[in-house]
Amino acid sequence: MTTELVQPYLTPNAVTVLRERYLLKDVKGDLLETELQLLQRVARHVASAEELFGGNSQATTDLFLKVMLSLDFLPNSPTLMNAGIPLGQLAACFVLPIEDNVESIFKAVKDSAQIQASGGGVGFAFSNIRPKGDVVRSTGGIAAGPVPFLYVFDSTTECIKQSGRRRGANMGVLRIDHPDIEEFIKSKENPTALTNFNLSVGVTDAFLEALARDDEFALISPRTKRGIKSVRAKVLFDKIVDAAWATGDPGMIFLDRINRDNPTPHLGAIEGTNPCGETPLLPYESCVLGSVNLSHMVIDGQVDWSRLGETVHVGVRFLDDVIDVNYHPLPEIEEMAKANRKIGLGVMGWADALIKLQIPYDSEEAIGAAEEIMEFISFQAKSASVQLAHERGRFPKFEGSIYALDPNCFVREGRGSRTVLRERPALDWRGLVSQLKEYGVRNATVTTIAPTGSISTIAGASSGIEPLFAVAYTRRIMDQEVNEVNDLFLETAKGMGFDSPVLMQELAKNGRLGAVRLVPEHVRRLFVTAHEIDPEWHVRMQAAFQKYVDNAVSKTVNLRANATREDVAEVYRLAHQLGCKGVTVYRDGSKRYQVLSGGIQQAAEPVPVPRPVPDRMIPAKSYSVETPTGKMTLFIREVEGKPFDVFVILGRSGSDITAFTEAIGRLLSISLRCNIPVGILAENLMGLGGRRSVGFGPGRILSVSDAIGKILHQEYCETPESRRQGEICPECKNASLEYTEGCLKCPLCGFAEC
Repeated sequence: MTTELVQPYLTPNAVTVLRERYLLKDVKGDLLETELQLLQRVARHVASAEELFGGNSQATTDLFLKVMLSLDFLPNSPTLMNAGIPLGQLAACFVLPIEDNVESIFKAVKDSAQIQASGGGVGFAFSNIRPKGDVVRSTGGIAAGPVPFLYVFDSTTECIKQSGRRRGANMGVLRIDHPDIEEFIKSKENPTALTNFNLSVGVTDAFLEALARDDEFALISPRTKRGIKSVRAKVLFDKIVDAAWATGDPGMIFLDRINRDNPTPHLGAIEGTNPCGETPLLPYESCVLGSVNLSHMVIDGQVDWSRLGETVHVGVRFLDDVIDVNYHPLPEIEEMAKANRKIGLGVMGWADALIKLQIPYDSEEAIGAAEEIMEFISFQAKSASVQLAHERGRFPKFEGSIYALDPNCFVREGRGSRTVLRERPALDWRGLVSQLKEYGVRNATVTTIAPTGSISTIAGASSGIEPLFAVAYTRRIMDQEVNEVNDLFLETAKGMGFDSPVLMQELAKNGRLGAVRLVPEHVRRLFVTAHEIDPEWHVRMQAAFQKYVDNAVSKTVNLRANATREDVAEVYRLAHQLGCKGVTVYRDGSKRYQVLSGGIQQAAEPVPVPRPVPDRMIPAKSYSVETPTGKMTLFIREVEGKPFDVFVILGRSGSDITAFTEAIGRLLSISLRCNIPVGILAENLMGLGGRRSVGFGPGRILSVSDAIGKILHQEYCETPESRRQGEICPECKNASLEYTEGCLKCPLCGFAEC
């Protein structure tokens, strides 16, 4: 094959991310390989596993290279980065055990450091650690509880940058019945705390039943297995909702739902997941992941079932081979990986595929299409795994698995009549069960819907099963800003004849079609974006895929900024009701401060008195931004980490606008010194503007007032995720970060923080 075979498939953004993060470099940073050579390296190394089973490694290399060159399938980032090089660690996700003793805790710290240095993310269940205040008999001391140990793991991760190219990521899980659950729920209220962790509460059916009855719920010591105290279930649930509404953490995982699908219950119960929640794992288990590009599976408005089936079969063989050529960072991990041989084949490009099918994301047709496609993928993936078992043998712990105990659990009942997608081949689940009884299955799990931030950028596809985040992005090239528009939308606009400079100007304002009347209604429906979709449809889409996924589904339920706590609560209820294994919410612009609530007794309210200006010199932070009336510089002085007063300088000195600007600064300073919450001040300044503005999308500046409000909001009112969401990508410098699939990502180059 020649280089020309790969170049037409790669967008400029794909080339950027490959060259910045994936291609091998020398000590000077000069490239040692091309994009084609990277894929050849990966295909050759993974296919070498075929020799262990008497297969043809060269023929398999060609097969693997073909699906990667076409971008129909790509493996997870560690495989792309590390295959065929000395590091050799190819798995994406791990779960490590933590028992109730110092030796186990700090062994997990050491092991996690080793895993993250090799490119993997780690999940931990802290539920076995005795609660705060409990006795430590060996020393006669008092236990600190699980939450302080989260900071130990967080600090360790902070010291490590995975392979020089991937940032460490953790998942911390605590059971809902742990006595320290309230401390855990609130542990990320401080936006600077636990920045390397996602958190999830491990919710049980017993808790949800108590919640439905509005009953008391017992908190149980993991050491004694006895109840310590009871709390009202609704009070505890409301605390989770409040924290998630304010910060995005914690999420929920439904432990009993997960363990009903545990393929190897004889080996233990599942207590934790990987960092993005899509792979529930036993202690020391790992999982290798890869994704099929669904955008490429829709040709002329119809699903190419033959191409999809072939790609799934190749993807399963690829991931199974990865297990045998992988360098496992710990002997315990190698033992579990080869005992259960878990793999996770998923999808990307779902939003693109729906657009090509002419189906709006938030519609019954889309839900039906998701079920029909994922059932087909599940059937083909399981068929491939059964065939591999026939060729190579079943996974070693097959006896005692749910497949051995009840082969009919392999059967997934379909939707019956094809109401959405045409010409889907019949799926003979019963016949597949017969083959399972004869040969077993090669992999304990075969399907997962994982985040695909980087690899979807390489593939030029939308991320995972997420909707479009925006139809247009602002890209910086040198000192200029260029507005880029979704290729499928441009194709649609040109094909229907409504593309125009005026349309592009309207689209540049916020990146979404919204009420842009220049675009036909049915096209606006087709290109709906994440924050335009009601939460119910996010959850229903996740549930539709989960129905046919062995592991779990990574998806963020994106909520609008004005979403209520009840909206968050309803997402949790609906996710459990529809059979999801977990759920994560993220409210746009989540704030670290809480809006004041409750009645105010006006008569007793004292007159606010500004705090005096300290005698000592206070250094000021400075921020410069272009506004419609010139360059503005904002100086902020802080006392005890909070803004104390501000000074505003506008480039047009001597003009009337300068006087107004100085007035804003003086009034803000008095307000801050009177302890008026900075969030209230910021929200009342943002959005004020006139005829002119500067910039595009979320970073557009409407006026001096708007600029000041946005700076205050960004610096003092947002969580780390929402604050970073407005930042330019640290790698490509060309786009703003987005929060999706439980992670901050760049929509252009694929940079991801997890």
